[in-house]
Amino acid sequence: MLTNWIDTLRVYKDKRLLWVFLMGCSSGFPWVLIGSNMSGWLKDEGLSRTAIGFFGSIFAVYAFNFLWAPLVDRVRLPVLSRLGQRRSWIFLCQGIMLFMILLITQADPSSAYSAMGEPTTESGKVPGMLYISLIALMIAIASATQDIAVDAFRIDQFDINETTKMPPASAMAVVGWWTGYSLPGYLAFVNADSMGWNGVYGVMAVIMGLLMVFTLLVGEPVDRRSNLQSKLEENYQNRFGLGRFASWFAVTVIEPFADFIRRNGLSVAITLIAFIFMFKIGEAFLGRMSVVFYKEVGFTNEQIGEYTKMLGWIATVVFTLIGSAINVRFGVLKGLMIGGIAMGASNLMFALIAEVGPVEWLFAATIIVDNFTTAFSTVAFVAFLTALTGRAFSATQYALLASLGNLGRTTLASFSGTMVDGLDGNWSLFFVITFLMVIPSLVMLWMLRDKLEVAQAKTLEQNQREQS
Repeated sequence: MLTNWIDTLRVYKDKRLLWVFLMGCSSGFPWVLIGSNMSGWLKDEGLSRTAIGFFGSIFAVYAFNFLWAPLVDRVRLPVLSRLGQRRSWIFLCQGIMLFMILLITQADPSSAYSAMGEPTTESGKVPGMLYISLIALMIAIASATQDIAVDAFRIDQFDINETTKMPPASAMAVVGWWTGYSLPGYLAFVNADSMGWNGVYGVMAVIMGLLMVFTLLVGEPVDRRSNLQSKLEENYQNRFGLGRFASWFAVTVIEPFADFIRRNGLSVAITLIAFIFMFKIGEAFLGRMSVVFYKEVGFTNEQIGEYTKMLGWIATVVFTLIGSAINVRFGVLKGLMIGGIAMGASNLMFALIAEVGPVEWLFAATIIVDNFTTAFSTVAFVAFLTALTGRAFSATQYALLASLGNLGRTTLASFSGTMVDGLDGNWSLFFVITFLMVIPSLVMLWMLRDKLEVAQAKTLEQNQREQS
């Protein structure tokens, strides 16, 4: 038994997993820029829960990035295309985000009604929430576009027959994401009081520069995607008499979605869409209001940084690696069920904090449990989505599936602040409701587990056929 577990963990010697980790860092970092950092800054400026919740509606961009995913999949960027299809898009998006971060360092959210381009304040900072909102929106668009390329980069790194590499690759993507999210977030919160939030974003700009260097260092995946897409274009030309541009457009925009429905069947495809949409809604509601809750219950910026970022990151790394090994041994669907149950139940520990107040040991225990359940369920979720993705359209199809998961997280969760206000600030009841939100998706997963296994098997069979 011990030998089997050692063999399972030995896969992490593959250097491609390091590349996946670095790309995961790039994917997670923007979320701290416009997520927890921004929530902490706006809360310190005195904005209401509802206002902070609706500010997070910019994350809705992540729910619709599948609309331009076909372009990321196939359009070659001038000059940058020398880096490869995936890295060129990642590097471009990182450059845009770096420029936006530099603009944030000159922002002052305390002036709620000023607009972008108006005269600066006496401090030399550009005033206005509109200014910050527009910059945050640009970061969200660039980040959502980067995610398309990052997810495809991870999928394309491994041959379709390397099935044992998929959960570890998902694990390294999750560890990378949380590293890019947690460590910069830790630096932000422990230094926010001394440096000010504008200074914090100056440090964030340096980190983005380092991530751009990492992008230049990793290896572009080698795949047969172009050959597969060219064959499909020829089929469209011969079968429907389309010209070169029309066939390119059909393969780029229509075929990825048609292939997904054709391979799974309409009923299973709809079921997948419903499950993916519902699975992480409760976690999203909790996450959107977590920093506001920590501050209201009495924790300081430094405590938030130490526990939610540093301790949370350590817990995430450890439990993600354990979760990947468990998913390899027992299967992704069982991992989803176990992780989903634990993820929902962990929300009840936040309700306990709301009742007893800012007790540090309970805060630490809650963060450890929450990060364990989140890491475990996320590894299974990412591996599940990867298993449903066809190799000919890895960027577009994964973006479609991931965006469905983001839809609940990024749109409905914008009403999390309104919900807390509607409950008259009853945080305990709020967290109980987030626990109940996960139950419908778990019932659906259990009832349709056989069909979902068939859908995964069909995707594997088609990918193997296309590769041969």
